[in-house]
Amino acid sequence: MSLYFRPEKAVLGDVIPYYDNGVFKPFYLRNYRANRDEQHQDSWVMLSTTDHIHYTEHDTKIVGGTGSVIKVDGLYHMFYCTFQKLPEKNYMNHAVSTDLDVWTEIPEDRFASDDVIYEPIHWRDPFVFWSEEENCWWMIFAAQKKGKTTRRGCVGLCKSKDLHHWDYCEPFYAPMNAQCAFECPDFFRMGDWYYLVFSSYADRYQTMYRKSRSPYGPWQTPEIDTFDTRAFYAAKTGSDGVHRYVYGWNPTREVNEHNFDPPGYPGKDCNTWDWGGSLVVHELWQDENGDLFVKPIPQVLEAVGWEEPLQMQALTGEWKLEKNQAEVDAPYDFGALLLNPVGETSRLSFDVEVDGDCPSVGIAVHVEETFTVGYYLLIDFGRRRIEFKSGVRMTERGGQMFPYEVELERPLPMSTGKSFHVDVIADGTILEAYVDGKIALGTRMYDQTGGCFGLYASDGKAVFRDIKVFHA
Repeated sequence: MSLYFRPEKAVLGDVIPYYDNGVFKPFYLRNYRANRDEQHQDSWVMLSTTDHIHYTEHDTKIVGGTGSVIKVDGLYHMFYCTFQKLPEKNYMNHAVSTDLDVWTEIPEDRFASDDVIYEPIHWRDPFVFWSEEENCWWMIFAAQKKGKTTRRGCVGLCKSKDLHHWDYCEPFYAPMNAQCAFECPDFFRMGDWYYLVFSSYADRYQTMYRKSRSPYGPWQTPEIDTFDTRAFYAAKTGSDGVHRYVYGWNPTREVNEHNFDPPGYPGKDCNTWDWGGSLVVHELWQDENGDLFVKPIPQVLEAVGWEEPLQMQALTGEWKLEKNQAEVDAPYDFGALLLNPVGETSRLSFDVEVDGDCPSVGIAVHVEETFTVGYYLLIDFGRRRIEFKSGVRMTERGGQMFPYEVELERPLPMSTGKSFHVDVIADGTILEAYVDGKIALGTRMYDQTGGCFGLYASDGKAVFRDIKVFHA
């Protein structure tokens, strides 16, 4: 069983979260890539789950891009986008259903950009919700505002009294700083704060969010305005009224979709990211300042809950080893510790306390006794970031090839102390790490398999406590 759902013969694209009658029913865009035939066609697909691990699928037969689903007076409404090639133009579309099973499209409700406020393309991803302030329906969407420069990415806005006829309005959010559209917008309220979530594919290729005390803004950028890495995209949120979750896709690196893969490299770890992949879901929570953070879903941790007898082998450095605890003082050197083997689905959990001016601690995955290849998560307090490195970076060839210092990174919140908890989940090619129940770092691991978990430290002292390794 995989923890992170991927459809058979296909990939999972943008997710449209929905909750109905006690069941989470997130829709997603199914893409078959090279496997399309008469029996396998791209479409909206509805998932049903109560635990975000086990899913059943239902094909809606709706073909189009991202949108939203709402229920009004017993009738379900689906809003989605479609794409015209010649001439290039996008449309908003409307379909209805009485049971989420059979959908009826309403062709006369289809509408395009006004070509006055908004460009005719990048007019997509409608998210519809009821505005209590104005007693009407609002539709926000990915768009580009008319403007002098190419920096026109925005979240557009239309309003309606009946869900059939829409008035064009000035953008909901338009910083005019990005050469893209702000994709897959999402809007919700939590406590006294309103939140706008959107994804950018220019400059910063991530899902980010803004917060405000009012649905009209102004929109504030929090200290950390993202939920995960580049490998968590098009994320939107859904709630059962108690918990709120954020759903995104961890992309594959399989098909060289953008023709940027490095020639001559035999593996996939250096390949560019594709569109679509596997479903990753985090639980959202709000701090006292209204900032949002993510933590692992309890059911996911429980699914990888069979604890193994802990194995520890000191490789370098002076380690003090006790039951489920390891301590190393490495102010001027590097301490490395080898742990249990990594299975097809494994989890490493521990608490750590560090001391020093600029200490670093890390987690290794799929490593062996030389600590050469594998994958590394470095928690760097000097630079206040969590950095991911693949094994190829450790080699001479990798040092010559990589023109940048980091592959993926996540910032550490300023409030992060030098004592915190870590959960690392390795499930097939997917790696997802959580630090202190606040920050997630997700990526892929293709080229290295087998091997073990490891811990390491440098430039300070580290005490790892309650170290545990689990399997599914």
